[in-house]
Formats: sequence, structure tokens, C-alpha cells
Amino acid sequence: MMTSEQTVLVCAGLLVVSFLYSSVGHAGASGYIAVMALAGLQTSFIRPTALILNIFVASLSTWQFYRAGHFRWRLFWPFALLAVPCAFLGGYLSLPVRTFKILVGIVLLFSAVRFLMRQKPEGEPTAPKLRVSLPVGGALGFLSGITGTGGGIFLTPLLIFMKWARTKTASATSALFILVNSISGLGGNVSSTKSVPTMIAPLIGTVLIGGSVGSYLGSRKFSPEIIKKFLACVLLIAGFKLIFT
Repeated sequence: MMTSEQTVLVCAGLLVVSFLYSSVGHAGASGYIAVMALAGLQTSFIRPTALILNIFVASLSTWQFYRAGHFRWRLFWPFALLAVPCAFLGGYLSLPVRTFKILVGIVLLFSAVRFLMRQKPEGEPTAPKLRVSLPVGGALGFLSGITGTGGGIFLTPLLIFMKWARTKTASATSALFILVNSISGLGGNVSSTKSVPTMIAPLIGTVLIGGSVGSYLGSRKFSPEIIKKFLACVLLIAGFKLIFT
């Protein structure tokens, strides 16, 4: 149970995080984890709660970016096919991954710096072949499961840097990728712990507000350049969270 002071603090942080993350097609798990950890909540509560909040916000982001015409099924499914079962496995396992998280955090910080640098105009993207996207998706799904995220913080930079998708298409792809992985990861976590967080309605309501506004602006109003700057902020939050928590 959270105190009233904790609830206010957590909701304020979640509102900002859900807006920022949803504007780039993400759902915010890494940010939610950071906010709840700073508020002093228990680890056993944080991980499944972050995944539940992820599911709600990822649903909003998926819908908004799909309605805006940015989603491409042929780009999405090869990454998702192995990611879903691997996310379940990652969510089920409890591994000593401290060193691993630090390395991943450094990669995310490096990606953030890249996005903050001057970007060249986007060229014509080329989707990867199945022999590339299938194992990459599986690895990202497992990574999302063990870190308690939906995997978008790893997939979006990869799609953009490898020129596999334009910025908004990458956001749309990551939104649904996050949704299916979060559902699978939550299933693995619940199967392992035999418990589900309760009394989180205020948190869900908060992220729905932030996610609704952020996903609408990101899919329809913000330019790719603005989205990349927001994405850099998201990666900075995620990177520092993985390194220092």
C-alpha cells in the first residue's frame, strides 16, 4: 500500500513519463520503474506494475500511430514472432543481471547522444531480411522480459540507425512490439510470482491521461526531428535507470 504522499509523487512522475514516452511510440516502463523506485516502492510491486501500465499506454500509442497511417505490418511481424515467447521466458526468470544492465544502459546512453547530434535527412528505408529480424526480435523480447520493459527502447533506435524504417514508422512498430511483449512479460512474471499488483487504479488513470495526449501529438503533430529529441530524452532516462538501479 502506498501512502497519500507516495501516491501524489508517483502520479506526478508517471504523468510526465507517460506523455514523453508515448509521444515517441513507447509506453514508459523504464521511466515508471525509475519513478516508483525513487518513491521507495518494493521491487516485487514495481516490475509487474510497470508492465501493466505499459499495456495501457502501448495500446493508446498503437492505436494513434496506426490511425495516423504509420504502421507497417510487414516490418512488425518478423520482429514480434520470436519476441513474444522470449519475453515470457525473460519475465519468468529471475537472473542476476546487474553487469548486463550496466552494459545495456551504456548502449542506450550512446544512442541518446547520437539522437542529440545533428541528423541527416531520412532516406528511403530498407526492411531487414527474415534471417536478421527473427533472431533480433527474439533477443529484444528476452531483453524486455528480464528488464521489465516492453523492448521499444531497444527496437526504435535500432530501426532508425540501421535505416530499416523512418522515424514515425519505427515508433508505430515499437508501440505494438511493446504491447505484445508487455503482455507476454507480465504473464511470465505472474506465472513465476503467483501475484498481481492491486490498488493501482490511480496509476492507470494517470498514465492514460499522459499517454492519450502524448501519443496523439507524437503521431500527428510532432515532426520527426522533435520525436528524435524526445527519444533521446527517453533513452537517457532508460540508460541511467539501468545503470544506477
